[in-house]
Amino acid sequence: MDGDAAASLQFDVVATSDLGQRELTRVLALFRVAYDAANEAYLTRSLGRLRFVATATSSNELAGFALGEMRIMDLPRLPRQAVALAGICCVDPRFRRRGLFRELEQRAFMAAAVPTGERVLCCGRVAHPASFRTMTWNPTHVPKRNTPPTTWQREIGAVIAEAYGVKGFDPDTFVCAGSGTPMYPIIEIDVRPDEWDVFAAVNRDRGDSLLGLCWMPNAPEGW
Repeated sequence: MDGDAAASLQFDVVATSDLGQRELTRVLALFRVAYDAANEAYLTRSLGRLRFVATATSSNELAGFALGEMRIMDLPRLPRQAVALAGICCVDPRFRRRGLFRELEQRAFMAAAVPTGERVLCCGRVAHPASFRTMTWNPTHVPKRNTPPTTWQREIGAVIAEAYGVKGFDPDTFVCAGSGTPMYPIIEIDVRPDEWDVFAAVNRDRGDSLLGLCWMPNAPEGW
C-alpha cells in the first residue's frame, strides 16, 4: 500500500484463538459497518476456521481487519502445495481505496511462516464483483466468465471449499451455499454488468458466496 497511508496506521497480527474481548468487540463493530444484515455467526465460524487476524488501527480506532492463513495442503495432483486462505476482510469507509485490503491479508498469510515454494494458490470467498477483482486481474483466476471450470479445477475447488468448512459447494459454478441467513457487503464501487455474470447462481439472500482461486506467480502446467 502507499507508504504515507501505511505510516499513519499501526498493524498487528494475532492468532484468532488469542483475540481478546476488547479486540473482538471492535472487530464485530466494524463487521456491522461493512455488511448490511451482518451475520455474526458467520464471522464467529470464520474466526474458528482461520488461524490469524491482522488489524490496522489509527488513533486507537480500528481501521480494518482481515482473517487468513497460509497452509501446506495435499491437493489433487499437487502434494504439499502452499495455499493462502483469505477470510473476511473489512475496512472502515474512511480508509478504503488505499490498498489496505491486500496489506492486511498479506500480513495474515505471512504470520503462519509457511515456506511457499515456487508458487502459491490464493483462495477467497467473495459476494461482490469488486471484491473478486483482487483475483480477476490475474489470468489464472477461476471461475471465469463464459468458461466452464476444468475437471482438475473442480477437484481443487472442492478441496478448498472443504477447508473453508463449506457444506454445499457447486463445482460447476464455484458457488458456496450459505447458511440461509442473508449477508450483503456494503461496497460503493461501480462494476460493469458483465462482472456479475459469474455471480448469476449466487443467492445472497441465502448468504451464498463465490469461491475464487488464482495462482501466484503462475499456474502449474495443465491448469
